[in-house]
Amino acid sequence: MSRILPLFTALLLTGCLGMPKSVTPIQEFDVNQYLGTWYEIARLDHSFERGLTQVTADYSLKEDGGVKVINRGYSAAEGEWQQAEGKAYFVNEPNEGYLKVSFFGPFYGSYVIFYLDPAGQYAFISGPDHDYLWLLSRTPTVGDSVKQQFIKMSQEKGFDVSELIFVEQGTQ
Repeated sequence: MSRILPLFTALLLTGCLGMPKSVTPIQEFDVNQYLGTWYEIARLDHSFERGLTQVTADYSLKEDGGVKVINRGYSAAEGEWQQAEGKAYFVNEPNEGYLKVSFFGPFYGSYVIFYLDPAGQYAFISGPDHDYLWLLSRTPTVGDSVKQQFIKMSQEKGFDVSELIFVEQGTQ
């Protein structure tokens, strides 16, 4: 079984819904502008993603109004790609960046977009608590100013940014 699947299992079984008190989901969210491929630039470490590089998330619409999620990363230790497919649905209104994501049956975890740049090129995401944090980008790399903005905003919201992992993105 891939390493990415146990990660999402752990998130979904332990995290559930909710968000850190310091985190507020973005408003005026348009899921259609969020669809497509995102590159994972930084994250807090979790067993389900440990050792993975070239991590991407691909979002597409489902017929039932939800969002299909495909997370993919490369495990150099295993010499293979790991992939997990899930689904996401809005917790409240579809214009709020607060979704619940499931990779296994009825178990859902929070996916809270607390910052999306005006051009829609990078996003800051939280899970249900301060243990889950990601910086996603439309491109495999971002400038130092974006990284510093992510670090500063995340630190102000109570995340332990000293534990951030910056993900190696290479040729896929």
